[in-house]
Amino acid sequence: MARIYPLFSSSKGNSTYIGTKSEGILIDDGVSFSRLKKAMEINGLSVDAIKAVFITHEHSDHTKGLAVLTKKIKAPVFAQSLTLEYLCQSGLINGECFELKEGEEICGMNVRCFNTPHDTRESCGYRIELPDGKTAAVCTDLGHVTETVEKNLLGTDCVLLEANYDIEMLRNGIYPYHLKTRIFSNNGHLSNVDSGEFAAKLVKSGTTRLILGHLSQENNTPELAENTVFNCLHGFVRNSDYTLSVAPVETSGGYITF
Repeated sequence: MARIYPLFSSSKGNSTYIGTKSEGILIDDGVSFSRLKKAMEINGLSVDAIKAVFITHEHSDHTKGLAVLTKKIKAPVFAQSLTLEYLCQSGLINGECFELKEGEEICGMNVRCFNTPHDTRESCGYRIELPDGKTAAVCTDLGHVTETVEKNLLGTDCVLLEANYDIEMLRNGIYPYHLKTRIFSNNGHLSNVDSGEFAAKLVKSGTTRLILGHLSQENNTPELAENTVFNCLHGFVRNSDYTLSVAPVETSGGYITF
């Protein structure tokens, strides 16, 4: 039975491991190699268990550790074409890399990407199907939920979904106007309310494990995100119909089984 380990999740660094203790995949690598190695060891994992790295988009909070990681281990890197082009031109890949098109079989898992609306040259989420038929998805950095996102996430057993900001905290916060406008936009980030509304659709479709991720440390709190999404799920029973948790900024140990 596979597990999802949210190792790092915030606007300053993101990385998620999915698999078993012996082998799995890494979604994004937005922290230094030493921090990633320590985080995996806290969870009883070795970096050698990483058999492939899948990148969602080029922003540094998802890629900053990639150059050193691909020097230290031999795992191939997968990404969409424009993202892969940027990573190669920027010297962030020291090993094999492949454009992800129709999907990839790694460790018995089928990994497919789907487009997400974000202010970068290309951005995607990932849906992972396990050998036992269970499915998981990682979907952050999206300004709104599109039909494509819905199609790929509805019915998924476990979803790590963005809940980036509280609307009032962002509106009244210290960010300059242009940055607030970017975050609020359809190519920015998903608010707690938007996340909660979509979470209700997910649970209705059969999703039983919800993990809120990519929370802004300036415009959100774990308590606000969790309470907002929980209130949107009033038609369902927590810990019966679904479980709800918040991915930590940096893991102190912990995983979700699905």
